[in-house]
Amino acid sequence: MWLLAGHVTVEDLDDLLATLNDVAEETVTTVQAFDADYVVSEEHLERALARADRAIARGENVARERAVEVLCYAAGRRQINRALAMGVAAGENRVVLLVDSPAGDEAAEAEAVEALREHVDEAPVLGEYDETAVREFFDIGDAELEAVEGDLVDLVLERVALLDVEK
Repeated sequence: MWLLAGHVTVEDLDDLLATLNDVAEETVTTVQAFDADYVVSEEHLERALARADRAIARGENVARERAVEVLCYAAGRRQINRALAMGVAAGENRVVLLVDSPAGDEAAEAEAVEALREHVDEAPVLGEYDETAVREFFDIGDAELEAVEGDLVDLVLERVALLDVEK
């Protein structure tokens, strides 16, 4: 898995999504864009990818496309339309692009990342999440934060893991 993070200005969301899809098809990789405000760590996306792959292998996936299944797990939601809120939107975006080859082809991943670089003004935005947005999106209140030994990142990772239990 490779992550490409930075800033993207989206003038036409359909055009951006078509570009991501074209790169994915040309390199036989999975490409998914995330709003960096909701991505708490690299581990967040690693776990989402692993859980999505496991669901697909078991035939328990809710999405037809691997990229959308990864998005659902990262969002901790089975409903695709609700998970899409974690994606990018028109306008200025802080973005994290996940690129992964289901076949483990690192050369294909590198090729995809290289093709995507022209669309991203790279910057270290991964892990610089919006705490208020994350807490609201994942429905994490003060009481829950005070009741656990971990922090907000730990609770988000738990939401990713709990999605399997909620099926």
